[in-house]
Amino acid sequence: MSGHRQSKKRRYVIWAVAGAAVVAGGGVAAQTSMAATTTTWPAQKTYTGRAFDTCAAPSLSAMKAWHDGFYGAAAVYVGGRNRGCSQPNLTASWVKSVSSLGWRLVPIYVGAQPPCQTGSNPEKLTASTAASLGASDAADAVAKASALGMKAGSPIYLDMESYDITNKSCNDAVLTYVRAFDKGLRAKTYRAGYYGFTSSSAKAVATAGDRTDLPGNLWYALWDKQNTTTADWPWGATQYTGHSRAHQYMVNSKETRGGYTITVDRDAWDAPVAITG
Repeated sequence: MSGHRQSKKRRYVIWAVAGAAVVAGGGVAAQTSMAATTTTWPAQKTYTGRAFDTCAAPSLSAMKAWHDGFYGAAAVYVGGRNRGCSQPNLTASWVKSVSSLGWRLVPIYVGAQPPCQTGSNPEKLTASTAASLGASDAADAVAKASALGMKAGSPIYLDMESYDITNKSCNDAVLTYVRAFDKGLRAKTYRAGYYGFTSSSAKAVATAGDRTDLPGNLWYALWDKQNTTTADWPWGATQYTGHSRAHQYMVNSKETRGGYTITVDRDAWDAPVAITG
């Protein structure tokens, strides 16, 4: 993620700016607080353990080779105009096959990026388009995830790269977009997740005074090589509890497992994963 999920070149630009068990129920309250009281939510599927994310979904053969007990979950880029890699392997059949192997999957959507963000993106939001783009991107994210066999009740993690959160107009526009995106997900009974940096995009969400329609699950990028979601958690201890945290703790780790070499980012995971099968 962190930009290379848009393109490797863009990732380096953003770096400069930025400087295993399945259980039910955890974190449901955070997802349903803004939803209609009549909505019946599927039980949350939670994974706790080590995960990886990489630009393009690996082949089925690679996923079989990599299922050796070190990683239990893999993040996949289901859509978004700013998604950087083509996904020839990412099909409904692939999702079904890797899920049957025991992999848990984390859906990511690379939506519109901030107006004040360094670098070019195919889709950028503005103050005037933030709400409408958030709603339309949410509808697209649900459609993409559903087509892959990721059912209602699954989370979709919105990828928001680093930006200057001290720029109030820019930050306000981003939060408007995020709220519209999350509201759109929840209307379709998908859980709202968010990926961002502890120094910027994640911080903006975690420290926002108005919590209305903000994501119930936070995946924070802090490249300190600590496989934890608690020891380096930078905000209040009562925030994002109940299996609602993930931590991207290492990037660009070139690893070979079962004869297949993949460059991945490592994640400590204690949060929802897709409901498949």
